[in-house]
Amino acid sequence: MTHFEPLTPTLGARVTGVDLGDVTTREAGAPLRAALVRHKVLVFPDQSLTPAAHRAFAAALGEPTPAHPVVPGLDADHPEIYVLDAGDGGKAPVWHTDVTFMARPPLGSVLRAVTLPPTGGDTCWTDLEAAYLSLSAPVRALADGLTALHDGRAYFEDYLRDRLGGEGSTWEGRRVRSLEPVEHPVVRVHPESGRRGLFVNPGFTTRLLGVTEGESRALLDVFFAAIGRPEFTVRHRWRAGDVVVWDNRSTAHYAVDDYGDQRRVMHRITLRGDVPVGV
Repeated sequence: MTHFEPLTPTLGARVTGVDLGDVTTREAGAPLRAALVRHKVLVFPDQSLTPAAHRAFAAALGEPTPAHPVVPGLDADHPEIYVLDAGDGGKAPVWHTDVTFMARPPLGSVLRAVTLPPTGGDTCWTDLEAAYLSLSAPVRALADGLTALHDGRAYFEDYLRDRLGGEGSTWEGRRVRSLEPVEHPVVRVHPESGRRGLFVNPGFTTRLLGVTEGESRALLDVFFAAIGRPEFTVRHRWRAGDVVVWDNRSTAHYAVDDYGDQRRVMHRITLRGDVPVGV
């Protein structure tokens, strides 16, 4: 029997009593998809997924996307798997929500530990809905009406130009040849729960629109400080066999870079999302 052990009152659950290798249909995945909306982060210990089984489980939760808008997948047989290899730039020690620099960011992510360092390499998640509610009522009202610019060029433009010759992946039916910034509401209404959450992150959100540059910097500092509050976070210490699924619409995450030159390799599959909708 599947058991959900909450990690905090609003964020995270440890899930036991389920073999993800058996979760291969939307019907089988439906209870976990519902739990994902409720808990936002699901931790599955002691799993034994191959790349093919990883893909099959992800497809039971939603529609897998290509590995990344720019970076190619694991191989020709597994184009959905994004390899996060610390030795090849696969580090992300900043709060971010996956791929918000595209018009239609992923619904969620399914991350599997492949090679872990002997110590360190934890991942933290933060509750963007709790961060929103922590703001004072006047600031929440202001945030409700704001729009932000999200830009992935600082992280992926050089890779697209220098390593791929300007030919990225096919994302939402379009070949990615440039990374133009996109606009998203600062406060996103979750399409399944209806709850509001901050939808900005220090990794990809560069500016607020319709305000001065100084106002943008000051307001983003307020929002980013709320996102980073420890009481809204969970921290996972990876073990072999761990799989973690998170809701990209209501969380941000941070890959702690505290393992030096030790090897850390993770495989990630993202699920097709929708265009963020504001208040």
